[in-house]
Parts: sequence; structure tokens; C-alpha cells
Amino acid sequence: QVQLAESGGGLVQAGGSLRLSCAASGRAFSSVAMGWFRQAPGQEREFVSAIAAWNGGTTYYADSAKGRFTISRDNAKNTVYLQMNSLKPEDTAVYYCAAHISGNIATMTSYGIWGQGTQVTVSS
Repeated sequence: QVQLAESGGGLVQAGGSLRLSCAASGRAFSSVAMGWFRQAPGQEREFVSAIAAWNGGTTYYADSAKGRFTISRDNAKNTVYLQMNSLKPEDTAVYYCAAHISGNIATMTSYGIWGQGTQVTVSS
């Protein structure tokens, strides 16, 4: 059973940066597309970014993340990263990584395994 564990969240001032990590257990990591979602208090979980399987040659971003966030993966370390720059207070949320199963890469129901989440708080 694959398990995912996020880390790297914290408190940062607006304009700052954080790098989130998602470590995966299991041997099939490289063959799985991975995604990042976030959920702010009182709001639904929303898509942030995703990266294709294998060499991660294709990446996807929500409009809110384009130009500020960068997703990457290191298959040797079974880890996917989300580099977040120019953070804004509206980026405050719990960030989750997830393993894609099938379907639309930006849809929650396309993902079958989720981490426990890591809190990101951006102060103004």
C-alpha cells in the first residue's frame, strides 16, 4: 500500500517562499502522476498543480499557481516537490499531495491516495 507524507509547511510572510515535499512509499512511484491540492478553512479542496509520471515532462498548474509555483519530482527519492514563491495570504491552506489514478488530472476524484496534509500560513 502506497503512503504519502507531506512536509515543509509553515508560517511565512507575504512575498516569501516555501518548498513542500511529499515522500511516497512503494516501488511504483515513478509510474504515477502526482498532484497537489489545497483546502482553506470553509472552502472546498482545490487543485494546485500536477506532474506526469516517469520523467515528469508535463506539468499542470491552476491559474492561481502559474508563474509562482513549480512542481517537480525526484523518482530516486520517491518525492514530489512544490516550490512556492511570491506567496500571498490567499495561499493560506492545508496542502495535500495525492497519487493520480485515472481521469482529469485536476479533479479530486481522479486521485486515489492522499497524504495527511501540511499547513501553509501566509501572513500579510
